[in-house]
Amino acid sequence: MSDLLQRIAGGPITWGVDGSPGWGHLMSPDRVLSEMKSTGLSATELGPDGFLPTDPDELVDYVKGYDLRVIGGFVPAVLYRDRGIDDQLATVERANSQLEKTGSELVVLGPDSHHAGYDTEIEMSDDEWQVFLNNLEKVMDNAGEHGLSTAIHPHWGMAIARQNQVERVLESCEVGLCLDTGHLYLSGSDPVDIAKLAGDRVNHVHLKDVDDLMAERVRVGELPFRQAVIDGMFKPLGAGGVDIGGVINHLEANNYRGWYVLEQDCALAEDPAPGEGPVSDAEVSVAYLEKLANRL
Repeated sequence: MSDLLQRIAGGPITWGVDGSPGWGHLMSPDRVLSEMKSTGLSATELGPDGFLPTDPDELVDYVKGYDLRVIGGFVPAVLYRDRGIDDQLATVERANSQLEKTGSELVVLGPDSHHAGYDTEIEMSDDEWQVFLNNLEKVMDNAGEHGLSTAIHPHWGMAIARQNQVERVLESCEVGLCLDTGHLYLSGSDPVDIAKLAGDRVNHVHLKDVDDLMAERVRVGELPFRQAVIDGMFKPLGAGGVDIGGVINHLEANNYRGWYVLEQDCALAEDPAPGEGPVSDAEVSVAYLEKLANRL
């Protein structure tokens, strides 16, 4: 019998919690973790710096109060420029130290852009690629010193987003891959193909579905990414165009035993009424995964 449902975690961004300036209203940690637990999730990622307690012991006790555990955290860093790199690496070091003390097994690295927000695509030059890879090795070495593996997260508006960029980074180093079904699909890739391409390099998975029409508007530059998120581009599992079942079936058949994180990005204007808002979408996604698990 599949243990898939024991490996489903929540990302705070599913509840609209993002650290970007002006992203939207942030729900309280108490409500977010309570709703994660009520939805049947067993773990959480950290969310943006400062959303959850930063002291590791306090953090572990806090999430245990909701019968959850911390399994990782998304840490953005601009790695393709040497200017300011010491500060970027110091941020990653602090996150790795915190994650190690919570018992996490990996850090999810966001290969960030120097542009604010996620609305500007970039293509690194060959020189920038070399700087990026050199600094990525430093990140991986530091993570290893803390007993963590590194999962690089392709993300719209970051330095690694489209399939050619994913392929190049996988060919150039030994970093693991956070397979984010939504961002890969948004970039024009087939997440199932990327899962096959990466093989056992997939060491973490973010699950989200995507509205096809809005995704195409973002791809052609007609609709900014953040506005698309506000408008509901990311959907509960099974409600969009991503072959979520194909991704999970492939990974499980090839002995993937890592975490699947519900990470349906959204932005809120205010607290939803009790029992409404992001928790409703999370419940739809969990129900989808329950049906899928019964067929594995």
